[in-house]
Amino acid sequence: MAGRMSGTERRAQLLRIAGDEFADHGLHGASVEAIAREAGITQAYVFRMFGTKKALFLELVGAAFDRFNEGVATAAAETVGRDALAPMGAKYYDLLSERTTLLLQLQGFAACGDAEVRDLVRTRFAHMWHTVADTTDLDPVTVKSFLAYGMLLNNVAALDITELDEPWARGVRTRIHPGLFDHITTETNR
Repeated sequence: MAGRMSGTERRAQLLRIAGDEFADHGLHGASVEAIAREAGITQAYVFRMFGTKKALFLELVGAAFDRFNEGVATAAAETVGRDALAPMGAKYYDLLSERTTLLLQLQGFAACGDAEVRDLVRTRFAHMWHTVADTTDLDPVTVKSFLAYGMLLNNVAALDITELDEPWARGVRTRIHPGLFDHITTETNR
């Protein structure tokens, strides 16, 4: 049968469709019915494959955090210290163009009122912290500043201001360049 998908292909299709749905509507607003309809299958099949709506959301949010984390870790390669921040920041900035991944990450934060979601997001954010801290071997204040800058970029990317020609929009689109965090240390932040 020509149009029949393997289980692996169907799973990938559902993750793509569900990713878009959850990115746009969040945990509580997303519709399993809409996901199933777009995939041309029943809701029961979606539940059989993923268990629950929340389990599907958790899988997608976890993968979104992992994608950013793996990209940043790979970008730093053999670089350490403040020298690692520029390539890590550049990769993070590039990943912001993956709108669904970005919005899934933000939807994860927004759904932290749910204990399971909060535990997952805490774990993934802690992993991101350790990736930056362990790769750079920098003090906590610098790591915090780097991640805070990244969270600002997340919010700006969610606003979709790439074409907006206003001073504030141009200002927040700036990239991390070498030296940006040189003045932020535990010593200067007492």
